Amino acid sequence: MANSGLQILGFALALLGLIGLVIGTILPQWKMSAYVGDNIITAVAMYEGLWMSCAFQSTGQIQCKVYDSILQLNSALQATRALMIVSIIVTVAGLGVACMGMKCTTCGGDDKTRKSRIAMTGGIILLIGSLCAIVACSWYAHDIIQAFYNPFTPVNTKYEFGSAIFIAWAGAFLVIIGGGMLAASCPRGKSAPKYPRAPSTSKEYV
Repeated sequence: MANSGLQILGFALALLGLIGLVIGTILPQWKMSAYVGDNIITAVAMYEGLWMSCAFQSTGQIQCKVYDSILQLNSALQATRALMIVSIIVTVAGLGVACMGMKCTTCGGDDKTRKSRIAMTGGIILLIGSLCAIVACSWYAHDIIQAFYNPFTPVNTKYEFGSAIFIAWAGAFLVIIGGGMLAASCPRGKSAPKYPRAPSTSKEYV
């Protein structure tokens, strides 16, 4: 019963992590304009995401523009896009496999050992998906940090971390925890009981 509860908790955490990954991928607030040095104009806040850039004015008006061409984007943004999409697809696949192997479901057969191994496989797939998301977020964050501390970057074009990248990071860590719980729910094989060897009844004749 405890094993089944661990699987349900791991599945729920991974599902919440998937929602966080999807929301973080869609939102445009991956990086926001940093007000440093002489850049103290706060009437307009600039945000950039994986798919579009937006300008938030103090009057409440929002103007967003989708990126025109993929070829115009830098390599870090293209890699982050690809890794986040792969992460979401792999996480969905891992949740599907884990659902088949959970004890509270009827699909996947009645063999408990087989179902536990399927659930463990789903957990491993979830770990791979979360790893892709962590690499994507860390790569994008490293690009932001490099541009921020680059002395040749104009002050009015410097950016800092936005809320979307933290949402994606949190989602990835939730998927890691959920996938780890599912991967650890596989029961250990029981060793066969050892019985004392019966004395030999054969007699040697000369």
